[in-house]
Amino acid sequence: MLEIEKMSYWERNTFFKDIDFIIVGAGIVGYSTAIHLRKSHPNSKIVILERGILPTGASSKNAGFACFGSATELYDDLQHFSEKEVWETVEMRWKGLSYLREIIGDKNLKLKQNGSWDLITKEESDLFQETKKMLPYFNRKMEEITGEKSVYSVDDKVNEKFQFSGIESSFYNRLEGQIDTGEMNISFHKKAIELNIILLFGTEVSNIDTSHNEHVKLTTNIGDVFAKNCSICTNGLAQELLKDEDIQPARAQVLITKPIKNLSINGTFHYNQGYYYFRNIDGRILIGGGRNLDFKGETTTQFENTKQITNQLRTLLQENILPSTPHEIDYEWAGIMGVGKSKKPIIKKISPRLYCGIRLGGMGVAIGTLVGKELSEVDSTS
Repeated sequence: MLEIEKMSYWERNTFFKDIDFIIVGAGIVGYSTAIHLRKSHPNSKIVILERGILPTGASSKNAGFACFGSATELYDDLQHFSEKEVWETVEMRWKGLSYLREIIGDKNLKLKQNGSWDLITKEESDLFQETKKMLPYFNRKMEEITGEKSVYSVDDKVNEKFQFSGIESSFYNRLEGQIDTGEMNISFHKKAIELNIILLFGTEVSNIDTSHNEHVKLTTNIGDVFAKNCSICTNGLAQELLKDEDIQPARAQVLITKPIKNLSINGTFHYNQGYYYFRNIDGRILIGGGRNLDFKGETTTQFENTKQITNQLRTLLQENILPSTPHEIDYEWAGIMGVGKSKKPIIKKISPRLYCGIRLGGMGVAIGTLVGKELSEVDSTS
C-alpha cells in the first residue's frame, strides 16, 4: 500500500487535505456518527478510517440479535445495579433499535420479529422462580418504555415446540427479533457514500496526538493524517488508543452449521443467562458465547477461536439444541466487543478536538446507531 507521501496530487488533495471530521472505525457507531455529522455539517469534509477491509471489531461479526433485555438478565442486573440505571439501559436499547429501524429500514435489515426465548434448565429452578415473581413488574416497566403490554411471559412448551433437550421452561419476549448483519452494514455503507462521506479502508490508526491547537494528528500505517476533529468509534478495540477509559475488549466466538433440512427452530434464544445464544439463519443454526468459561482469556483483541469454547458450543448443539438432528459446522469466527464496569456506553468529549463513542457492552446492534447520533451532538448538548 502506498504511503500518503507517495500519492498523487489528486489523491492527497481529494482524500487527505482539509479534513473537518475524522471518524476512526467503520462500524455501526462510526457510520452513524458520520451520517449525523453530515446532517449538521452539510459542507464539511468527513472521512471514516477503518483498519480492515470490513468493519473489524463486532459490527460485521455479531449474531444479529435485535434484543434489549431477557428476563433473567433483568433479574440479575437488578441485583447489581440501581433500578434507575437498569431501566435507563433498557430504554436506550429499545430506543436505539427503533432508531436503527428508522435509519436503515426493516426491509434492509431483513428484520424478523419472531420473539426470543430465555431458556431455563433444571439447575436454574431457583432463578426461574425468582424471575417469574418479577414478570408483572417487568411488564409494567416495559409498557412504560414501549407502550406494549405483556412483553414477557412464561413458555413451558419450548422443548415440545423446538425439539430441544434438557430445557425445563423459558421466558418469552415477544418484541425481540433478528436481523441480517451483513445487509445492515451494506446499507450503512451505501448511505455514507450517498452523503459524500469518504471511506478509507485498510487504514490503521496507531496514535492520536491532540497537542496541536488547530488539528488532531493521527499516525497511521500510510502516514500522518490531520483533521480538525476526531471521533474514536472502535468500541472493543478502543483501549489501544484510549488508555485511560474504562473499556476492555471482550471476545465472542461464533459457530454456524450447514443448512439443516426442515429446521423447526425459528427465533432468537438465550441460554445460561445469556452467556450462550443461538438463532436460525438461512436454514442454519448460529450459536455463540461461552465467554464465561474463560473471562481472562477472552479479554483479548485476538480474532481466534479456541477449542475450550468451540467444543462447548458444539456440545450444546449436540446435546440440547439439535439432539436428534444430524448437523455439521460450516463456519466459525470471533468478534471483539467492548465492556466495562458499567453497561452504559461512554459518549464524551475527551479534549477540545477528540471525542469517543465506545463500550457498547455487547449491545451494538441495539444502541450503536443512537450512540453515533448522540456522539455527533456532544458539542451542541454540552
